[in-house]
Amino acid sequence: MAVKIVEVKNLKKSYKKRKTKEYITAVNDISFTVNKGEILGLLGPNGAGKTTTIKMICGLVVPDSGAITINGIDNQSKRLRAQEHISAVLEGNRNLYWRLTVRENMEYFAGNRGKSRKEVTSQIEELLHQFRLKDKENEMVNRLSRGMQQKLAIAVAMLAGSEVILLDEPTLGLDIETGYEVRELLREIVREQKRTIIITSHDMDVIQDLCERTVIINSGKVVTNDRVENLMKLFEVRAYVIKLDGHLSEEQHHLLLEKFPLLVYTPDTFQSTLEVELTQSQDIYELFDVLKLEQIPVDTIDRKTINFEQVFMKIVKGETQDAVSERA
Repeated sequence: MAVKIVEVKNLKKSYKKRKTKEYITAVNDISFTVNKGEILGLLGPNGAGKTTTIKMICGLVVPDSGAITINGIDNQSKRLRAQEHISAVLEGNRNLYWRLTVRENMEYFAGNRGKSRKEVTSQIEELLHQFRLKDKENEMVNRLSRGMQQKLAIAVAMLAGSEVILLDEPTLGLDIETGYEVRELLREIVREQKRTIIITSHDMDVIQDLCERTVIINSGKVVTNDRVENLMKLFEVRAYVIKLDGHLSEEQHHLLLEKFPLLVYTPDTFQSTLEVELTQSQDIYELFDVLKLEQIPVDTIDRKTINFEQVFMKIVKGETQDAVSERA
């Protein structure tokens, strides 16, 4: 049975607009949990309420109502104790001191957590080797590449010893090689150290590759809470590519567009291709009824390859409200 390490319950937060009395609801009754030892994707388009939610989990913003517990500790009444169990690398914030060296940064931030230099020496050595930063330990951070700065920020977060690590856009701006290196490091952190990681990212390849489950927020609400593989399967079985040995008539094309507005029809010299998404599995019979009108031979039928970015966009656009249900 999964052990919950972070619980977010009925969270709400509104902000007052500058120079007006109008209030904007950023987070509207959000609830979800994070299980111990999982990599969870926390996603949402710009303005969805995701950043506000992250800041409330990190104790940087106080919610109007609702509750957050981290490792069973209330994040409001016992904020300092709760925050001992989570560390964060937030995009757009200075997670490092640029005029200190790599090693000095690690020692400084460990000291902020109440750890002496002697106490963390061996752990720093281990992390320097694990993150391939040993040969840069005396280099000033402002001279490091973006990838090395990001790896150092994650290493600093790990040095805190917290069970939960929140990473905001961990691969943003990284080259392909470093991006894959960071992904493998995160897998290793979960696999070998049993840490829990919450990732926010606009790179859906990262989410698809790393996360077991994803919570998607839109307009201040949770719109999906499910395993990534379940969401991929849901859309994969409904998307088809059909090759025809011939062309649709105008009547057929019109009838298909009425029933399948997302249909893409691509005629070629002798063949044509239909890309279609079915709302219900039985819709395929209606599709073939239209094709039979002109007795067009069907050459091949294949499931359309779909990636998590497409899944995310469909969910955010509300194209799947009947097909996708929230699951805790």
